Amino acid sequence: MLSHDRVWAAIDALAARHGMTASGLARKAGLDATSFNKSKRTSPEGRDRWPSTESIAKILRATGSSLEDFLRLVEPSGAIRGSLLPLAKLDQAAKGDLFSENGLPNGGPAWEEINFPGFAGDNVFAIEVTGETFSPLFRDGDVLIVSPTASTHKGDRVIVRTNKGEIFATEFKRRSPKALELASPEPGQEELVIPVEDLAWVARVMWSRH
Repeated sequence: MLSHDRVWAAIDALAARHGMTASGLARKAGLDATSFNKSKRTSPEGRDRWPSTESIAKILRATGSSLEDFLRLVEPSGAIRGSLLPLAKLDQAAKGDLFSENGLPNGGPAWEEINFPGFAGDNVFAIEVTGETFSPLFRDGDVLIVSPTASTHKGDRVIVRTNKGEIFATEFKRRSPKALELASPEPGQEELVIPVEDLAWVARVMWSRH
């Protein structure tokens, strides 16, 4: 699995490879110049902060690098192994009975497999976006690597499925014992508040591939 220290080290290494500081790389990618500062890598309470998948996608585009290039910087030994992950199409995930009570794949013919480097384990799976359901965060054809057991913090992108079969992508705000608070999928609309009893599962988006 990817580690916090190695992901940040890979960003520093990518910047150096292209003759830039981490701040210069952030600016080139269209991000705030302080996005990759050392002070941004942990919270004031000492909790690890991870770069968002969107930020990593932007620096890869800005430098013309591939995901595999980046993962080789994460693991300099070059031991990048492909892992077969369960994959479901979004339309199947929305209407099909594909998940256990805790949001993990339960197998069956609707599940395919995808070889994806850098991820392994029973608590990670892939969803291929179909149509515009996840717009504007994700587009038709995007592949999302998600985990329903990963810790989730404010600002993380998540996939939410309700007991009624509704499924959508949004931004995590807060979770209380009674409800889940989320940003609205549509800009300008009110935040969503979903009672816990109405939730089937919530999965953090660990990576997205366009």
